[in-house]
Amino acid sequence: MADLGVDAALDLVVADRGGQRREGQHEMARAVAEALEGDTPLLVEAGTGTGKSFAYLVPAVLRAVHHGERVVVSTATLALQRQILTKDLPAVAGALEGALPRRAEVALLKGWHNYACKHKVSGGYPDEAPTLFEVEAPAEHPGADADEGLGAQVVRVREWVGTTETGDRDELVPGVSDRAWRQVSVTKMDCIGQRCPMLAECFPERAKNAAREADVVVTNHAMLGIAASGSPGVLPEHDALVVDEAHELTSRSRSAATAELSGPSVERMSRMVRRHAGVLVPELEECGARLAAAIIAVPAGRLPDGLTPALQEVVTLLAAACREALSLTKPSGGGAKDGGDGGLQMARSALTLGVEIADRLLSDNVAQRRDVLWCDERSDGSKRLFVAPLEVAGLVAENLFTDHSVVLTSATLRIGGQFTPAAHDVGLHDASAYRELEVPAPFDYARQAIRYVASSLPAPAAGGGGPEALAEIVALLEASRGGCLGLFSSRRAAERAAEHVRETTDLPVMCQGEDSIGELVRAFREDPEASLFGTLSLWQGVDVAGLTNRLVIIDRIPFPRPDDPVVQARSEVAAKRGANAFLAVSAAHAALLLAQGAGRLIRSTSDRGVVAILDSRISTARYGSFLLRSLPPMWPTTNGEIARSALRRLAEEATQVPAAADA
Repeated sequence: MADLGVDAALDLVVADRGGQRREGQHEMARAVAEALEGDTPLLVEAGTGTGKSFAYLVPAVLRAVHHGERVVVSTATLALQRQILTKDLPAVAGALEGALPRRAEVALLKGWHNYACKHKVSGGYPDEAPTLFEVEAPAEHPGADADEGLGAQVVRVREWVGTTETGDRDELVPGVSDRAWRQVSVTKMDCIGQRCPMLAECFPERAKNAAREADVVVTNHAMLGIAASGSPGVLPEHDALVVDEAHELTSRSRSAATAELSGPSVERMSRMVRRHAGVLVPELEECGARLAAAIIAVPAGRLPDGLTPALQEVVTLLAAACREALSLTKPSGGGAKDGGDGGLQMARSALTLGVEIADRLLSDNVAQRRDVLWCDERSDGSKRLFVAPLEVAGLVAENLFTDHSVVLTSATLRIGGQFTPAAHDVGLHDASAYRELEVPAPFDYARQAIRYVASSLPAPAAGGGGPEALAEIVALLEASRGGCLGLFSSRRAAERAAEHVRETTDLPVMCQGEDSIGELVRAFREDPEASLFGTLSLWQGVDVAGLTNRLVIIDRIPFPRPDDPVVQARSEVAAKRGANAFLAVSAAHAALLLAQGAGRLIRSTSDRGVVAILDSRISTARYGSFLLRSLPPMWPTTNGEIARSALRRLAEEATQVPAAADA
């Protein structure tokens, strides 16, 4: 059978789905196919509505089946991961099944903590299994019933474990709280591995084995981050990597490489060694209290010069004590005992991690500006140390890109109209070392949408907009009769705005935190007069087409916090390189989020509406033009009456047509 070309294959898939040919989609598919054949990374900004998922999945499936090469596809959000796994990939595999030598095999791979642990559910797991820090970032999950207690949740999830085929948390509906899920799951660090008596039934092991055999493996950026930080074995052997929502890759990689240390975490480690290994190391026993005392004396915030003398002393003691404990707990050393439940192995894993963190803190990485060190203070007054890599470009380029074909794509990959910042963030510093492609969205933004900047408002304060901004929100919502997705810079700002709208109007307003994101979005989609206010989870990934979403409000430019330790350190480095530190770090971050937020409005060729930005700085500050270049080319105005008049017309239409189906 002759190899099926990418254009013909894409036509088959689109026709099977009842769609029409899009030239931009074909252009992207051909570029992806070329990238998968060679060693030049491809960066593609594919606007909303271009069909980018099919544009990379079709050539990925063709490459895998025709050439026997495994392709890993990674996403940042759970919503897109579900779409690819349950809709897009089955559609591609099904449409091409008769035209290919065999059907493509697909597998899903997530972090260990996303799966239930049968051994833990059965009661055979060690009774204390802490880790020093979480290495696998949690994903967003369906919320639990607020009226369901912890005990009832645990009972329900234990019953579910007896019937599920995958043990995947995302298949448990309704979901349970993180606290309940911890009762039935473990992290990779806590897993007792080959010693587990239920290894043959292990859910994450099954997923890992399936990924080793699949043609296309769907995973997430948290897993890529772990691989980038030096644990490539978390991914199966593969030939090509496709990263969707690639604008999130560097932040997820930095999160995976961030380590945490505190007095209580060391105390828990000491208890594990004493309880599960039967070994007492006096220096380790005293380290927890000494570390807590040394940390509490440090002011919260960045520590640009590294550890204080007191911290240096106790961390040095911790490193030595962990090494001694590792020596004493060698299974063949005679001093350690193993109760048969895997506790000894877990204790040794914690000690190994303790050594790694201590050595990292004692190195000159902070002084050499390779790592960022800071002290974080919790609401209860306790403090913790964090250390994170300043840049992850080298880690990503070396551990993810080397010897692999690479495609990076997103609807918002360019910053200020340029691919260069995104390329530099992943270690592609030479423009000749990668190919870039822009596939514009098939929307007439100037006709479909208005970008309204409320330039007459005072600049927002640190805690959010003042009374003038609240009055502007009410005026916009009354004109549109709801149908608003409100994107706010903080939870408090969203709650304050929701309270004000409820007090001054009869319009229904939902606020993030009142239910799971999925339920809130569903209710928003179904009620043309409802509005939904929230923070970062709503800025990205929310897809509501039609007139039920006719107004997007952005309360302020989403600059990162100026006291963020990593932002401070990156700004210093940018300034030393001669760059404009504000534009290179803070404004670039804001431009990306603004583009994501504004992109929530127009999701189809029939959508219409208004994006209202209530931060006057975008029209008065010198950096405003830089931010605006990252936004869709909507029709611009600073005249509030023009925006409100358009919203009144849309409100009339919204009450006369049924709510749009999920796009």
